[in-house]
Amino acid sequence: MPAKPTERFFLDRLETPIGIALLVTDDDGFLRALDWSDYETRLHRLLRRHYGDIVLEDTPAPKSLISALKGYFSGDLQQLTTIKWRTGGTPFQRNVWTALQTIPAGRTSSYGELAGRLSVPNAARAVGLANGSNPISVVVPCHRLIGSDGSLTGYAGGLNRKQWLLKHEGATFKSATSQ
Repeated sequence: MPAKPTERFFLDRLETPIGIALLVTDDDGFLRALDWSDYETRLHRLLRRHYGDIVLEDTPAPKSLISALKGYFSGDLQQLTTIKWRTGGTPFQRNVWTALQTIPAGRTSSYGELAGRLSVPNAARAVGLANGSNPISVVVPCHRLIGSDGSLTGYAGGLNRKQWLLKHEGATFKSATSQ
């Protein structure tokens, strides 16, 4: 079997209210990953896992992507829906990531509820694992999944960021400090 060709992606950084976002895009301007500068090692690991060998060049992200993210962080929550993205991952992971986008800003869902919507009602843990492997945080809103009791549960970018994002969107949840 021939070796998979090396993919070329572009890395940019964006200052946000919750830290420096690392933006990885491709030749077509699609967002391939969004992570945080304090998790850059994890970003590289996820990119290798999804795409194999890659070349990552420091290059400005498309202006439309930067504008949409700045708009979101400034309060125009619908700006996330304008961002073009594509991912690697397994078919199940991609199904979970696509389903996450059906949870509107300001709303939350539980892992079990999302599993039920995907017609795999006993797969809440698998949904959680796929959610945790989401390479495009914020845009593919993995932060909108919470525990069945309304509590915040794990978030790869840290619970403080998850809490900020949910408050920013006006969602109801049990805060990490009230548990």
